[in-house]
Amino acid sequence: MKTLYATLGVFLALFAAASVAYPGFFSLRVALNLFTDNAFLGVAAIGLTFVILSGGIDLSIGAMIGCSGILCATLLEKLHWSAVPAVLAVLTFGFCIGAMHGALIAVFRLPPFLVTLAGLFVCRGIALSISREALQVSDPTFTRISEMSVRLGKLGTVTAPAAVFVFAVGIAAYVLKYSSFGRRVYALGGSENSSSLMGLTVTRTKFWIYVLSGVCSAVGGLVFLLYTASGNAVAGTGLELDAIAAVVIGGATLTGGYGSAVGTMLGVLTLGTIQTIITFDGRLSSWWTKIFVGSLFLAFVLARRIIHKEPEKSFSP
Repeated sequence: MKTLYATLGVFLALFAAASVAYPGFFSLRVALNLFTDNAFLGVAAIGLTFVILSGGIDLSIGAMIGCSGILCATLLEKLHWSAVPAVLAVLTFGFCIGAMHGALIAVFRLPPFLVTLAGLFVCRGIALSISREALQVSDPTFTRISEMSVRLGKLGTVTAPAAVFVFAVGIAAYVLKYSSFGRRVYALGGSENSSSLMGLTVTRTKFWIYVLSGVCSAVGGLVFLLYTASGNAVAGTGLELDAIAAVVIGGATLTGGYGSAVGTMLGVLTLGTIQTIITFDGRLSSWWTKIFVGSLFLAFVLARRIIHKEPEKSFSP
């Protein structure tokens, strides 16, 4: 809980400092835009939260987002599928990729780093084989969905991507806190051997964790398509690193067993706030976002090491 409060404090401090420095920053419109602009990252990061809580890692997230987006755009625009079958096909694709990862990791006990790295290459290759060029989406149903919103007068607008993000956070928070699956995820991250000795279904739990991550990444790709109205095979490049940073900044540890969906949401919003501050400033390159995020990431890793006196897990296979 200490790191969760620390994340909340950092987010509020950044928002408050930006509100003082830049007129117009302190508004509900800017706050709502944080949810909209970072919804695709947030949904994918929610799936990654389950993976990291279990002590695993998923490096295929960014490639899955790009592949899901270009796959859906191709089905809609080139093959003239209707929106519902196209969305179901993309979700099925995410399920299959997650199941592949889960089977190799849980059943064959291969390292998650290597398996999901291979998944990254597979998904990016599939995406580029579908189309090397961006593809605009003009399907009427998809366009209507992307334009769905709840206007709060002059205060701002709650968009469809933002609603999906908040819904995903709510469902994940409920599952982690109140379901037996959530308790097994935390137990698995705490100690896989102890979980096995207690009779928990370790293999099955680990399998479904990666399936969930694959589906969340596919949903993230669909949200990105709603946000940009365009599918792009190279979209999401490097996004898996942003997702990992958001989960860790949100209070999770790479050793597993600690973290929450709400913390991940705050981590995503913190990263989004940094990007928005740089946009408001107008004088700094967008690459400064990476510098600030990297510094913040290291600060949280160091803080957790001091507070809990536990080492972070290496990314090495």
